[in-house]
This record gives sequence, structure tokens and C-alpha cells, in this order.
Amino acid sequence: MKKTIMNMMFTTGTSIIGLTLYFLIIQEERILIKTILQLFGANILLHLALYLRYKFEIRNSILENILDNSIIIAVLLSFGFIFDWFVKVPVWLLVVSGIGQYIITSIITVSKIKKDTEITNRLLNKLNEEN
Repeated sequence: MKKTIMNMMFTTGTSIIGLTLYFLIIQEERILIKTILQLFGANILLHLALYLRYKFEIRNSILENILDNSIIIAVLLSFGFIFDWFVKVPVWLLVVSGIGQYIITSIITVSKIKKDTEITNRLLNKLNEEN
């Protein structure tokens, strides 16, 4: 659960940064606090949904990625329609940014797993050398 909370904070932070950069491009002068809280709520719901999805093992990685991205898109579109985000942010941009964050998070997770695996292998090799 700690990892889920950390991921939630990471994606909320990157969402706020992405929104800020987009607003700079379209020359919007302010981001409302309620929008930041809505982003946080969307990220909470998103990560809880993904957390529940991870409880069920899917053996096909393509199907797993499609399901994860479908959850992301469904949450973002739902929040977008509920809170009228599409007045300022196009639908396609929201979908692309959601998928982009998923890809970035996946890359970070894979690199962390690779690093942990290397450390474990080194410890096992050291243990085998001692025996």
C-alpha cells in the first residue's frame, strides 16, 4: 500500500506540473485550487482501481496493459466530464498525458525491479562463494 501512496503522490505531482506547462502554453493565468484537488481525487481513484486490478493476475502482458490504460482513460474521462475539464483541456491531451504517465511509471518500475534483481543476485553469488 505504501508503494501505491507513493505512486499516487508522484502522478499527482506530475499531473500538476503537466497542467501548469499546458496552461503556460495557452497563456492561462491561473490554476484553481479546486482543480488541483480534483486532480488529486482522480489520482486517488486511479491508483485504487489499479491497486485492485493488480490483485488479479493477468498472464497476458498485452491484455494487462490494455486493461491498465482503459482504467486510466475511464477515470480521466469521467473526472473530465464531471468537472468540465474539457473546457480548457482537450480530450485527446488528457488521454495522451494519462498514457504517457503510465509509460513513465512503468519504465521507473521496471528499472527498480531490475536494480533490485541485480542486488539480490550479487548477494546470492556472495552467499554461494562463502559456502
